[in-house]
Amino acid sequence: MKNSNAKYYILLQLLLLVFSFGGVASKTAAGEQFLSFRWIMLYGILILILGIYAIFWQQLLKHIPLSRAYACKAMGIIWTMLWGVVFFHEQITVKNIIGAVLVMIGVLLVTVRKEHHDDTD
Repeated sequence: MKNSNAKYYILLQLLLLVFSFGGVASKTAAGEQFLSFRWIMLYGILILILGIYAIFWQQLLKHIPLSRAYACKAMGIIWTMLWGVVFFHEQITVKNIIGAVLVMIGVLLVTVRKEHHDDTD
C-alpha cells in the first residue's frame, strides 16, 4: 500500500468506527417504547450517523477503489463486537474471535494483494 493512500485507509477505519455507533443507537432504541422521546432521539442519532457516513464514504471513494473500500467495511465486525461487550455486556466466544480473525485476513488479502498487483502493472 502506498504511503499516500495509507491515510485514506486510516480515515476509512475511523469512518467505520463512527458508523458502528449506529448499531449501538439502533439496538438501544429497540429497547425503548415505540415513539417515546428516547426512541425518537436514538433513531435521530442513527439517522445523523448514517448521513455523516454517507457523505464521508463518497469522499473516500475518490481516493480508494470501491472494491477495496467495500472489503474494508467488513472490519466493522470488530467494532461491533467491541460495542456489544462495552455497551450491552455481551460475551465474545472463541467462534466470534476466529470469525473476526478470518475477516481481517480476508480484508488484508484483498487490499494488500491488490495494491501489490497494481504496483507491478
